[in-house]
Amino acid sequence: MTGSDIPSSFRLAYVPGVTPTKWVRVWHERLPHTSLELVQATAAEAPGLLAGGGADAGLVRLPVDRDVLSAIPLYTETTVVVIPKDHVATAAEEVSLAELSDEIVLHPLDDLLDWETLPGRPAVERPATTADAIELVAAGVGVLLVPQSLARLHHRKDLTYRPVPDAPESRVALSWPEAEVTPDLVEEFIGIVRGRTVNSTRGRAATPPRPAKDKAKDKAKRGGAGGGSGARQKPAAGRKPQAGGRSGGKRGKPRGR
Repeated sequence: MTGSDIPSSFRLAYVPGVTPTKWVRVWHERLPHTSLELVQATAAEAPGLLAGGGADAGLVRLPVDRDVLSAIPLYTETTVVVIPKDHVATAAEEVSLAELSDEIVLHPLDDLLDWETLPGRPAVERPATTADAIELVAAGVGVLLVPQSLARLHHRKDLTYRPVPDAPESRVALSWPEAEVTPDLVEEFIGIVRGRTVNSTRGRAATPPRPAKDKAKDKAKRGGAGGGSGARQKPAAGRKPQAGGRSGGKRGKPRGR
């Protein structure tokens, strides 16, 4: 994919907690003439943004509607409980859902976890957002279960978190609008997130030119092909080729005049 075939830009949506930095860096190294525009969206907004053409691809949280969007799962996040630093649960390395049964567990409207049964005791009112729920945890109102990346995103000095192994987990995926043929730049980004090299057969990047020394080696090999050791040699410096192509004979005495 070269020249006018390369679109001028690529729009990548991403949701809170997902950090696309390392993949964006590789993109700029491989496609320096194709800009990458980052589009931030909430987890709830991202699928609609992609389906409506607001971004070419996105780093989203599953599930998504597979009739509308294609998706490649990338990784699964550990779920943690966010608690005050003086909470009794900080004495343990991890916490079970059963240990939270007497806690008020906040369940914000933008909750990302797929609960069959909500743990703990419900709050009087559901917070509107995860950020609001974090404020309530800091105020001592309750605790909050979120993917670990969101606990880091909303870090506060007065709060900490512990893994909850038996809680539902959140999966992050690369997603793009469903199509019969995946666009070239989406294929490029798929290759980057999957760790393909620039010369991978699945990639679209042009193969870089071969070094001149490699070309010279190939040329030398072609010169000797089919002739084996009979390839024509340049005489050594300071020596002349013998007439008639004969060598190794006795040298005769010069005739007198």
